[in-house]
Amino acid sequence: MSVSWKDVVALTKTLPGVVEGTSYGTPALRVAKTFMTRLRTEDDSIVIKLPIDERDMRIEAAPEIYFITDHYKAWPAVLVRLAKVSKSELKAVLERAWRDAAPKKLLQAFDGAPPAPAKRRAK
Repeated sequence: MSVSWKDVVALTKTLPGVVEGTSYGTPALRVAKTFMTRLRTEDDSIVIKLPIDERDMRIEAAPEIYFITDHYKAWPAVLVRLAKVSKSELKAVLERAWRDAAPKKLLQAFDGAPPAPAKRRAK
């Protein structure tokens, strides 16, 4: 069930605005210049930006997949073991991170919602 960074990138190809780059010298993905995830080569895991309450819930539910180090305790992020996570679960977590980072226009385009009407200025 091992997932690679190449798989992580492939899983995000359907999410509008995701671009590849680097973060701390490792491969990373961003949307609208906002961090989503990066590879941690030191332990074959990835960092995914998630709200702390959701991170804690995921760690409690599946500690073999999700974890944090002392460095990440105060940050809204979770570490994911690539050797343990399924592609379907990883895709769901990546989409969650994308939804938090994506601007409204990208969210609307992805969800097929009509764009919000333009605001009229008062005269």
